[in-house]
Amino acid sequence: MKLKLLLGALMILLSAPLFGGQLQEGDTLSTKEKGKKDIVKTGYNFGPLPAVAFDADKGFQLGALLNIYDFGDGSTYPNPRQQWYFEASFFTKGSQLYVVSYDNKFSIPGVRFSTALVLTNDKALDFYGFNGYMSYYDYQSVYDGKHSDDMYIYTPYYRTDRLAALFKFDFTGNIWNNDFFWEAGYHLSYFEQGAINLSKINKNKDENKMFPEGVPTLYEKYRSWGIIPDSQSEGGLNSVLRLGLLYDTRDKEGAPSKGIWAEAHVSLAPKWLGTTNPYYRYSATFRHYVPIVKNDILTFAYRINYEGTFGKSAPYYVLPYMTNMGQTYDRDGMGGFRTVRGLMRNRVQGLDMVTYNVEFRWRFVKFTLWKQNIAFGLNVFSDGSMVTKNYDMSFKRDVSDFASEQQYWQALAQYNEYMALGQSSDRPHITVGAGLRFIMNQNFIVCFEYGTPVGKLRKQDGNGAFYINTGFLF
Repeated sequence: MKLKLLLGALMILLSAPLFGGQLQEGDTLSTKEKGKKDIVKTGYNFGPLPAVAFDADKGFQLGALLNIYDFGDGSTYPNPRQQWYFEASFFTKGSQLYVVSYDNKFSIPGVRFSTALVLTNDKALDFYGFNGYMSYYDYQSVYDGKHSDDMYIYTPYYRTDRLAALFKFDFTGNIWNNDFFWEAGYHLSYFEQGAINLSKINKNKDENKMFPEGVPTLYEKYRSWGIIPDSQSEGGLNSVLRLGLLYDTRDKEGAPSKGIWAEAHVSLAPKWLGTTNPYYRYSATFRHYVPIVKNDILTFAYRINYEGTFGKSAPYYVLPYMTNMGQTYDRDGMGGFRTVRGLMRNRVQGLDMVTYNVEFRWRFVKFTLWKQNIAFGLNVFSDGSMVTKNYDMSFKRDVSDFASEQQYWQALAQYNEYMALGQSSDRPHITVGAGLRFIMNQNFIVCFEYGTPVGKLRKQDGNGAFYINTGFLF
C-alpha cells in the first residue's frame, strides 16, 4: 500500500504541468507580490489528469479527471470566468464516483450559474448509527477481525449498500457591492439503500474470515428495531427547493488568504414537489481567512457549520450531508476528507449537527516552473463535530411485527443491550492532524493529510486516516 501511495503521488505531481496548459498567447507577468513574478493565465487551460488518490474510508482511488478553466483576458485571474469538471473514479473498497459540473459567471448578466450531476455507488458505505456516541462502535471486534485468526472480519457489520444520484442547478446574484448575494436553486436526488451483498464482501476471503451469513449488520438491526422506518429503509426521491444568502469577501476562490465566506440556506422538500419522504432543513456556514503573514505566506483559517432540521424528523439518508450551493455540491459523511479529517466517515449523524475546522496554512516556498505558478504549503489543523439534536432511536416495533412473541422479546433484549453500551448523549468528536500541499496557479491543489481522533472516547472514532486528495477543505 505504501508503494501505491508513493506512485500515486508521483503521478499527480509529474502530470501537474499539464493542468495549467502552456503559456497562452497574451499571458502576462504580475508583480503584485513584492518583486516575485506571477504568471497571469489567460484563455482556456485544460487539465487532463489521472485521478490517483487515497482515502482511508474508501481505499485507493484510480480514475481520470478533466478540469477546463476559462480565464478570458486574465482580468479575473486567479478566478476563472467559467470552468468545467469531469471525473470518473473507482475505489478499492468498492465505491464508484462520477461527476460532471459546470460553473459560469458571465453568460447571465449579474448572475452566477452552477450545475452538477453526481453519481456515487458505494458497495460498502460506512454506517455507525445515529447520534454519535449514543451509538456504540465495537472497535475491539473490528481490531480482532483484522488481527486474530479466530475472529471473522467484523467491519461489514458497519457497512451498507448505497446508490446516490444528485443533480442540481444554482443561481447566485448580487444584492450589494458584489459582496452580498442571494442564492436560489433546485436539487434533485435519488437514494437506493440496502444491506450489503455478502457474496461480494466475502469474495476471495479465507473461510474463517468471511462475515457469517446469519449475522445481521447494524443497518439491518436498525430496520428490525424500527429505528429506520420501513417507509425510508430503501431510500427515496428528494425534490428540493433551496434558498440562501451569501456574503463573500475572499481575495480569491481556490486558495483564499483573507476575507469572509458566509452562507445560510433553507432546503424545502415537500410532498407536492415529488419528495418521497418530505423534510425541511436549514444550514449556516461561516468561514474566515486571516492573514498572519502577508502575501499568502501564513494564514489562519476556520469554518463553523451548523446543519439543522425543522421539526422532529427527516429521512435518515439525507442526514450525513453538509449543504453546499454554488460551484461545489453537497458532501456526505461527518468524518472524512471534506468534513472532519481523521474521523470515520458518517460517524456523526443526527437531526442537528455542529462542525468546526481550524487550521494554520503556511506557504513556505513559491516559484515559477514550466511557465506555471508553483507553491508548496504545510498546514496543521483540528476538526470536530457533534450532534446537537438527536434522531429518534427508540424501539418502534410490537409483537405483530414478528413471527412469534419470542422473536419480539429477543429483538427488544438485543436493542436494550445495544443502547446500554452507548453514551447517554453525544459529545464533541475531535481530531488533530497536519498536511502538505502542492499548489499550482492558485487553483490546482494536491494535498497529503493525516488526522487522528483525540480524547477519552477516541477509540470510538477510529484509528485516524490518511488522505491524498485535491483542494483545500474550505
